Amino acid sequence: MAENNSNTKMSRRKFIKNSGYVAGGAIGGGLLGTLVTTSVTNNGSQTASNTTDGGSNNTNFNKALMYFARQEDFNILSAATERIFPEDDNGPGAIELGVPYFIDHQLAGAYGHNDKEYMQGPFYEGSDFQGYQTRLKRHEVFDVGIQAIEKQSQQDFDASFVDLEGKQQDEILQKFQDGDVDLKGVTPTTFFELLRSATIEGAYSDPLYGGNGNMAAWEMKQFPGSQMSYLDEIKKEEFIEKEPKALRAHISS
Repeated sequence: MAENNSNTKMSRRKFIKNSGYVAGGAIGGGLLGTLVTTSVTNNGSQTASNTTDGGSNNTNFNKALMYFARQEDFNILSAATERIFPEDDNGPGAIELGVPYFIDHQLAGAYGHNDKEYMQGPFYEGSDFQGYQTRLKRHEVFDVGIQAIEKQSQQDFDASFVDLEGKQQDEILQKFQDGDVDLKGVTPTTFFELLRSATIEGAYSDPLYGGNGNMAAWEMKQFPGSQMSYLDEIKKEEFIEKEPKALRAHISS
């Protein structure tokens, strides 16, 4: 879906800087390997490629949809995450890292259904510091937001979001961040912040949860992942490079 020429990269980086987005490798730490990863093309179709799990010799079956029933919605989500966490000279973007699958799995579980969270009114549209202010559960917020992305794309460019040029996709997402889109039951800014946070979490999660394919995001940050011990290195003054390990690496076969 994304162009590879230098002009596109420059406009994308400018967009990231101006809107507060975080490009691959631009933030520190991990917040929390794949059988198949997908790439969304300009016509919304997907191409599959075989990869290996960076933390284990076992096959990872996390690359299967658990929440989204419509492939079109998943393709829109994929394209949006790739604009937030794009492929660049530092390494792969959200799609190659498996971020859309991470989000899909989270929406199908406790995160998406706001389990054990207080969800009663009254709800306010006030300060951003008031926190989550909607009766909609997160999976419903994503449903509403993804449909609104497509509707806004058709309205502004008479084309599906996945068929737009990268700069046009950025313009659509910018409207959500700026609150310039009408949504029912939730503010566009709330949806955008959930999308942005979930994208970053998916990029830096342990591969066990479906994102960070082959631990590539950890490698970009030189983050060691899940190490059992640092006793042999703790007193050394020089920077020590360690191969990252995923949680599966500690499971005996």
